[in-house]
Amino acid sequence: MRNLSPHQFIDVIARAGSIRKAAEALAITSTALNRRVLALEEELGVPIFERLPRGVRLSTAGELLVTHLRHQASDFERLRSQLADLAGARRGHVSIACSQALLPFFLPEQIGRYRRDHPGVTFAVHLRDRAAAEAALVAHDADLALIFEPIRLSEVQILASVRQQIHAVMAIDHPLAARETVRLRDCAAFPVGLPTAQYGVRALIDLALVRFSIRLRAMLESDNFDFLRRYPAQEHLISFQIPIGLPDDATAEGVTSRPVDTRDIPEGRLYLCQLRGRTLPVAAAKFAALVEGSLQQRYEG
Repeated sequence: MRNLSPHQFIDVIARAGSIRKAAEALAITSTALNRRVLALEEELGVPIFERLPRGVRLSTAGELLVTHLRHQASDFERLRSQLADLAGARRGHVSIACSQALLPFFLPEQIGRYRRDHPGVTFAVHLRDRAAAEAALVAHDADLALIFEPIRLSEVQILASVRQQIHAVMAIDHPLAARETVRLRDCAAFPVGLPTAQYGVRALIDLALVRFSIRLRAMLESDNFDFLRRYPAQEHLISFQIPIGLPDDATAEGVTSRPVDTRDIPEGRLYLCQLRGRTLPVAAAKFAALVEGSLQQRYEG
C-alpha cells in the first residue's frame, strides 16, 4: 500500500466506480484505501470523489486530477522509452485500440515485424468500436487507434488515412462470384449478414440503402466480423467487409469477395490516430511510422 502512487489508486477507483471494488483489484482493504483517499483530499483541500449510495464518482476536481495524473504517467513512459533508445535497446509499451478488421491479419503482421527488430517492446491490443477507440485516446488508455469511419472528436489527430472499398463476401460458388464488382441492388436478391449499427461498414451501407431506396433481407446480424466473413461458406448469403479485414486468399475458407460498386457505396477511410497534442513515447511513435508506411504502400501506392 505504501508504494501505491496517487495515479494508481485514484485511477483504479475512478474506473471501478467503487472504493470496495478498487480495493479488491489492488489487493488491499477498503478501509486502508479510503484512508489514502481521505488523506489526499485533505492535502489538496478539495473532495476528489462524490460519495454515492452505491459507489463513488469523480468530482470536478477529481476529473482534473485524473487527467493530470494520466498525463504524468504518459510523460514518464515517453521518458523511459527515450532513455532506452539512448542506451541502444528500444523498450516501452504500445497500447492500441482498433476496429475488428485490423485484428485477424494486419496488426499481427505489423506487430510481428516490429517485435522482430525490437523484442523489448510490449503491446496491448484492444478491440474497440469507433466511439470507444476515440475515448481511449482521450483517456490515455491507448497510444494509437486504428478505426474505420468516421472521426468525430477534435481531440484526435489523424496520422494517416487510406481508402477502403466495401467488399461483398460470398461463397466461392455464389452466382455473383463471377462478377468483377457487384451492385447493391444485386445483393438485395440474396439474404445478407450485416454488422451491428456501431460499425463504420454498417453506417455506409445504411446510408446507401436510404439513398437508393433499396431493402436488404438481413438474415444475420453480428458484432463479430470474423463470423460474418466465414458464414457465407454455409449458404448463399452475402456479408460485407473492408479489404484490410480479408485474407489474401479466402478460398481455403470456402468464400471469396467482390468490391461493391462505388456508385452504390462510396469508399470509406481507415484512420491511424493519436491524441492531438500528445508526444508519443518512442516505441509508439516508431510503430505508428511503420503502420503508416504499410498502409500507404498497400492501399495508396
